Amino acid sequence: MKIMIITSSPNKDGLTAACGRAAKTGAASAGAEIIEVCLNDLNIGNCRACGNGWGTCRDSHRCQVEDDFQALHASMADVDGFVLITPVYWGEMSESAKAFFDRFRRNEALKKDKNFMEGKPVIAVAAAGGSGNGTISCLASMERLLMHVRAERFDLISITRKSREYKLSTIQAAAAEMVQRYQKN
Repeated sequence: MKIMIITSSPNKDGLTAACGRAAKTGAASAGAEIIEVCLNDLNIGNCRACGNGWGTCRDSHRCQVEDDFQALHASMADVDGFVLITPVYWGEMSESAKAFFDRFRRNEALKKDKNFMEGKPVIAVAAAGGSGNGTISCLASMERLLMHVRAERFDLISITRKSREYKLSTIQAAAAEMVQRYQKN
């Protein structure tokens, strides 16, 4: 089983990165092949709502804004499951996560054929390193994304600096369980 772990924080030593390491450890322990992506290492701009609000994304399911989006988007077709991890900024996903997933949703949500996340298991993690506030609204936004692209919501996990130790174990266990459960199917 191939699992893509997508993180979206510039802080390589912070809570979001620790969540990514925990997910990697858990998924690898269950035998998954891991693909790690840090959105902050890529050049992915915001959706421009091209044309009359819909560019090529609506009908050809390809974003006409040329940057690193195209390669990452295409690579998701062959992935069996995902772990999406974002820091919580102002009760929402990070700007890099929002930029990527806004464009991803526009390219995938209206596909008549099966889209790249449809029916695939996803763990969504909202990591609040500061006050700890905003994890629920961030997870609600992530859940809407998963509903729009018809993904299988395996788990939604909030983590704060106060719950760090036991929630990192939770993320590791969830990733291992997701791999074990879906490898059998």
